[in-house]
Amino acid sequence: MLQPRLASRAKRMRASEIRELLKLLARPDIISFAGGIPDEKLFPAEAAKEGYAKALDEQTRGISLQYSLSDGYVPLREWIVDYMATIGVQCDVENIMITSGSQQALDFIAKLYLSPNDTALVTWPTYLGALQAFNAYEPRFDRLDPMGNRSTAEIVREAEEAGGAVKFAYLSADFSNPTGQTYSREMREKLIEMADEFDMPIIEDGAYQALRFDGKSIPPILAIEQEQRGGDIEACRTIYCGSFSKTLAPGLRIGWVCGARQILDRLVIIKQAGDLHTSTINQIVIDHIARTVFDEQVDKIGSVYSARRDKLLAELKKHMPEGVSWTEPEGGMFVWVTLPKHLDGADLLAKSLETEKVAFVPGQAFFADGSGANTIRLSFSCADDEMIEEGMARLGRLIAGAM
Repeated sequence: MLQPRLASRAKRMRASEIRELLKLLARPDIISFAGGIPDEKLFPAEAAKEGYAKALDEQTRGISLQYSLSDGYVPLREWIVDYMATIGVQCDVENIMITSGSQQALDFIAKLYLSPNDTALVTWPTYLGALQAFNAYEPRFDRLDPMGNRSTAEIVREAEEAGGAVKFAYLSADFSNPTGQTYSREMREKLIEMADEFDMPIIEDGAYQALRFDGKSIPPILAIEQEQRGGDIEACRTIYCGSFSKTLAPGLRIGWVCGARQILDRLVIIKQAGDLHTSTINQIVIDHIARTVFDEQVDKIGSVYSARRDKLLAELKKHMPEGVSWTEPEGGMFVWVTLPKHLDGADLLAKSLETEKVAFVPGQAFFADGSGANTIRLSFSCADDEMIEEGMARLGRLIAGAM
């Protein structure tokens, strides 16, 4: 009855395969490597309790329970300014806007830039949540290729033939979801050159940037661009999206955007229309947690996740049959597995849930063109040694039988 009344964009909105798979986490018979979520046992619960007590005391409750600035709670934005400086970005409070998780930031940025039939350049594969956020604004997707295997003219021509223009490039440069791979400094510099050629912004998703276990840190794209622009963030195209979900607590839904004021001013207007402001009490709590235990928390989860990554890589090497390959990330939460071309990750998952009771995410959902059927994503963030040993033995047996 209601279908004819829906907007055309509704046809492009689909449920997240990952969100559906998260339901499996409640099943005790399933060993899950599906959910890309932090380990709840590592949450800074005591600091959160202290934060809520502070937010509700006599002096603060008039702020924490009241309407607030759309830009966000000023002390938290000041903390983020200091944090951004530690990763090479010099900015001030007016360059920071608080969002309800970085997912909201992606939605607002897409709303700002995309008209129907415009082109968004994304990595192949890319974060599924970004594809979902962008899809609502009816774009087309093209492959982001900073190393220049395709000419700018060719990409622009195809965008114009589709009835729009190339509007932005989106990527997660560090330990990306889903592959766990990291862009080199050379690739980041090439991407800045590419953005200049297209006269477009770069959307840098920094959700996993703090989760480096080993290897040498690489400055964010925004930091490199700012250095190239003589230190002036107002001259930078890059829009950095940060998040506390992977470092502190996802349930508080606090993220941020960092960029030039002319962009932030427009995003604040979108924020005002979207939800007025992010929960002030949660901003106060995150501010307290960040100021008291942020470095300690990052070190703690880094130590745990690093050991789990090492265990997963060792068990993959032990159990995977010949013809299967995988990434070896220096941080983050994910390992990306490539199967022989004739295998389908979705079919494999269906068989796995029926027989081996191991859950993972089929890779095809992360490709804008529906390719990548022979890939799967494994998350190690919530898996202990016993789960990894048993899970990889079962998965290896399943894949060997399917080959």
